[in-house]
Amino acid sequence: MSDPRPAVRRDFTREVRQADERVDLARAALLVAREQYPGLSVAGHLGRLDQMAEEVKDRIGGEPAELVAVQELLGDLFARKRYRGNREAYYDPRNSFLNDVMDRRKGIPLTLGIILLEVGWRLGLPLEGVNFPGHFLVRYTGLTGRLLIDPFDGGRIWFEDQAQELLDRVYGKMVRVRPRFLKAAGRRDIVVRLLGNLKGIYVNIQDYGRALAAVERILVIHPTAASQIRDRGTLLARLGRPGEAIEQLQWYLDYMPVAPDAGRVRALVRELKASGTGNAGP
Repeated sequence: MSDPRPAVRRDFTREVRQADERVDLARAALLVAREQYPGLSVAGHLGRLDQMAEEVKDRIGGEPAELVAVQELLGDLFARKRYRGNREAYYDPRNSFLNDVMDRRKGIPLTLGIILLEVGWRLGLPLEGVNFPGHFLVRYTGLTGRLLIDPFDGGRIWFEDQAQELLDRVYGKMVRVRPRFLKAAGRRDIVVRLLGNLKGIYVNIQDYGRALAAVERILVIHPTAASQIRDRGTLLARLGRPGEAIEQLQWYLDYMPVAPDAGRVRALVRELKASGTGNAGP
């Protein structure tokens, strides 16, 4: 049987290289998952999102006020369907695969947020993602005001001026809210955050092959992201591919010669050249 991953990667590349507003966020997230789950039906899960939106439409009927539709959507996802944050196993990689989150109805703020966004967009609601530090949020941007929704906390609604309180829940009182923390996240930004989550999880469990796959997909979206090219080089070294690792790390040094970690990277390049192995370095 042929390996389906190259075809999935090509589909992913086509999806995320469109103009941001044309990217199908759910499809991109499902294509990320399909490299892990070759039998995954992307169309089937997209159809389930369509059905979820239709169920909410049936409940609200007519043309209710937007806030009524938002409340009904949150009630449907978090009360009736019981989607919830996976506090017991937050760093389980399954929490970052949209199909798994839809099947188990539990995940992390980001994947729960993607579901909320996708169903809300199908209802015509003005929702957008917010790459809040440490905790992805969804924002309602209606004529009556701007509200933050926490998909990890059962769809709890906050006023935007309560953002500091939200940040304190993540970092204590060590970090002050800055305007960039509340900047709207583009669809490709959300996919990058999803892949960054997977990269971090896989590095922590020393699954360097899957971590490298996450980095490579980030580089599909941002081909010259220096930190990702550095990480690709480090992961290639750990996977025993010194020639490829040196090439990536040298590119990083040429592009970022005075980076804070340039000395460490140069030391790794010297070690790889001297030893010819890919197991050196942090």
